[in-house]
Amino acid sequence: MTRPLPLLALAATMIVAPAPLVAQAAADSAAIRATALDYIEGWYEGNGERMERALHPELAKRIVNTANGRSMLGQQSAMTLVQGTRRGGGKDTPVAQQRKEVRILDVFGNTASVRVDASSWVDYLHVAKWNGRWVIVNVLWEMRG
Repeated sequence: MTRPLPLLALAATMIVAPAPLVAQAAADSAAIRATALDYIEGWYEGNGERMERALHPELAKRIVNTANGRSMLGQQSAMTLVQGTRRGGGKDTPVAQQRKEVRILDVFGNTASVRVDASSWVDYLHVAKWNGRWVIVNVLWEMRG
């Protein structure tokens, strides 16, 4: 009856081992949420520094626009978004309409998908851990009906 002891040791290791992963996941989730809030709150505040901190320099923000039955892709770069923020583009949004609901949809390794419900649009963010910090790489967005 010496066989059950190694199995018990293995089972105990499996139960104890996930704790660091849970702590890391919580830290990552908090950092991902902070990045999304830098993005949307930075926009409303006209705070270019917060916006820039949230974005990867090669970010692409896109929307599908339809005119005359044809789809066109509207696109902004990180720099366009930062400059628009600095010019105060979002500051015109009344405080009562400044929605900033952040929902992390999925996290896998160094990537995450996040939904941000904003005042008159919804952003879907692709976020990546880049040089140790979470930044937005892609945004696909849609206006509310």
